[in-house]
This record gives sequence, C-alpha cells and structure tokens, in this order.
Amino acid sequence: MKKLFRDIHLWLSVPFGLIITLICFSGAMLVFEDEVTECTHHDLYYVEQVGEKPLPVGKLVSIASHSLPDSVAITGVTVFSQPERAYQLSLSKPRRASMYIDQYTGEVKGKYERSPFFLNMFLLHRFLLDSMNPGGEGIFWGKLIVGISTLMFVIVLVSGIVIWWPRTRKALKDSLKITVSKGWMRLWYSLHVAGGMYALLFLLLMALTGLTWSFTWYRNGFYKLFGADVAVEGGYHGKPEAGTHGKPEGIEAGRPSGKPAGVENAEGKGRPDMGNRAERGEGRPERSGGRPENAGRPEGVDHAVGSARSEHHGGRPQPSEGQSEASRPLRPASPYACWQQVYEQLAMRNPGFESISLSNGSATVSDGSLGNTRASDSYNFDAQTGTIANVRPYKDADRATKIRGWIFSLHTGRWGGMLTRILSFVAALLGACLPLTGYYLWIKRLLRKKA
Repeated sequence: MKKLFRDIHLWLSVPFGLIITLICFSGAMLVFEDEVTECTHHDLYYVEQVGEKPLPVGKLVSIASHSLPDSVAITGVTVFSQPERAYQLSLSKPRRASMYIDQYTGEVKGKYERSPFFLNMFLLHRFLLDSMNPGGEGIFWGKLIVGISTLMFVIVLVSGIVIWWPRTRKALKDSLKITVSKGWMRLWYSLHVAGGMYALLFLLLMALTGLTWSFTWYRNGFYKLFGADVAVEGGYHGKPEAGTHGKPEGIEAGRPSGKPAGVENAEGKGRPDMGNRAERGEGRPERSGGRPENAGRPEGVDHAVGSARSEHHGGRPQPSEGQSEASRPLRPASPYACWQQVYEQLAMRNPGFESISLSNGSATVSDGSLGNTRASDSYNFDAQTGTIANVRPYKDADRATKIRGWIFSLHTGRWGGMLTRILSFVAALLGACLPLTGYYLWIKRLLRKKA
C-alpha cells in the first residue's frame, strides 16, 4: 500500500511541483498586503491630526465630489472606529476604486491603487499571470491550471501523510526534527518531512477552500456539504457572488474596498475579503497638494450616477430659466444628505463597531470579531429621510452567505487574528519549499542509482 502511495506522491509532484511552489509563494506574499500597503502609504490611510469632531459625511462627500469628473460619482463611504483612520469613499468607476479624505479638514488625500508587486502576486496566485479575460473558447487557462494543480496538491499532501506518518511516538518526535549536522541529503529530507508535517493542516485548509474559486462543481458540492443548497456563482477573488446582499458596491464588510481580501487571499484576506481581500487597478497612490493626481477630468470614464453637485446647490434644486421655484417640480434631495444621520444611528446601536459602510439606501456594520471576518449586520434605510427600515443581523443571514465569508477567512488565515495569519504565512512558505526539497531528493536518488 505504501508503495502505491509513494508512486502517487512522486508522479503527481514531478509535473505539478513548480506550479505549486509559485501558488504557495505568491499566496504567502499576499497575506500581509494590507499591512505593507498601509505602512508604505501611511499618509493615505491616516489623518495628520485628529480633530475634535469630524465634518458631516454629506459635506465630506460633497467636497470630494468636486475633485472628480462629472462621469464619476461617489457610491459609498466607510467610517472606521479608529479616529485616526481617514474615511474611505468608494467610486463608481473604475470597479472597486476608492479615495480617502481627512474627515476633520476635508482634505482629499488621494486614490487607492494596488501596487504592481501585489497585483502581479495576485495574478500569479490565481491565473499564473494569464489574462483574467477568457480565451477564444471562454476558458481561463491560467485559472484552470491553478485549480488542477491545487487539486493535485491535496492528493500529494494526503499521500504524504500515509507515507511518512510514524508508527510510534518516538518516531513522530524524530520526524518533527530538522537535522543540520548530518549532511545536505539529511537536511533536505528532514525539511521535506518535518516541514510537511508542520504545515499540513494549514496547507490542506487553504487548498480545500481555495478550490471553491476554481471549479463550479467543487464549489457547489462544498456548499451542499455544509447544508447550503445554493449554487454560488463567481470565479475569482473579489468578484461579487450571487446571494450577496446589504453591501454597498465596492465595499466589503468591515474592510476598505480598495484593499485585498485574502487571499481573496485572499481570496479575496484584504482586508479584503479575505477580503479578500486584480480589478482594483495598478500603480501606487499619488498625491499632489493633498489631492489625487489627474483629479480634474480623466478621459474614457462612462457616466454612472448623476453628480450631486451638478443637480443641487446648497442641498436644494435650482429652478430653470423662466420657471419659478414654486411652480417647478421638486427633485429628490441629495443621496448623501441623510448619511450622517444614518451613521449616527448605527454608531449608537453598535458601540463596539469596527467599521460602518454606507451607500444609497443600504449600510453594513462590522464588529471586527474573530472567526468570519466578513460577518456584518445589514441595514436598509430611506434615502430621503434616513429612517432605518429593515435590519438583517448576521446571525439571521442565510447559510450560503456565512459559508462564503468563512471560506475567505479560512483561506487567508484571518479567522484567528494576527496569530493565524502569521502561521498561514509560514505554512505557505513551507508549502512553496516542499516541491523544491522533493525535487532535490528525487534527483539525488536518480543520480545515485545511475552511479
């Protein structure tokens, strides 16, 4: 039996080993994307000085809208519990674009754009740097190769358990040691065996959850296994899936939409998502005098939502020429007018919130607790009066929605906070090393037999 499993382990590892190394390494690089991005662009995400009281949300949106072209509208805002965190404004174009504003001074700090390094790591992790657009026959070849390689990796890990699982406690203790004093062959062997045992559970967890983004049949079976009879659509990290409700476009629960989700992560960690948490753009955030670069009138952007500044003046509609204000039909008020009122209501209801995200008529509140990092309570409100009309607590969400959040959290290692993220990072690096150590042992064995 062990000989059969040895053959399976070897002849699946040889053709798929290098791809597995690339997938694991790129996944490890994405684990701390949020932290690295915030550290390198601290002035984008944080205000220079915390003031006494933030400006009203509606006023901040109005200020920010003047730095945008008429064809781009603000579709949502995320307010964080930390007073030093700048407000995040979601934009209608391009997809998942966002900008940040100092809530105390109204200074537009800049737009978020994913750095080229993390963008390439994401494309490598999900598509092997292949195009995200389907080929002539509608097939994502890079995504398909990643999915097949991940499935083979699961089989390789399981076969490795059968091959090297020790029969006694003393043998188990010896298997977990990395020997450095008995030559290179023994060192690489101990790295292969001990590294695989240390990282086994995390690698299986990440691989089994990651497969839900690769194959529809696997995703549907995974959901049905946990009692969710909903066929979830969507093909990659960060893409909206059927059944998502109560979240503003471009905003993940409790996380800025411009940040990764896992390994969306991360799928998508992130944040975001993970989120979780490629469509978010390239390059780095730019600042010029406190405003986004090219904030005037970028070309090639389609009109999405009517700009509040072109429709209103001082929050009131203006009469057209030759028509009195009294006789002119009233237009609806600015969609942002009641956001401050809604935010204050939700903040009072949820004193321990991590973030509150608002869009036109809907809102989500995340408490930032461990476990499902995308768990959030959803609200609907009257866009004219600000009256909260409907509440959907996370505990009452459908099972498919909960499973989707758990998949992201487990895949990106966010479910247990910083500790599990560190362990996921180390496990992913060990996963990248396992095929390399295996190749070394295999080639040395071939050379020895030939000699």
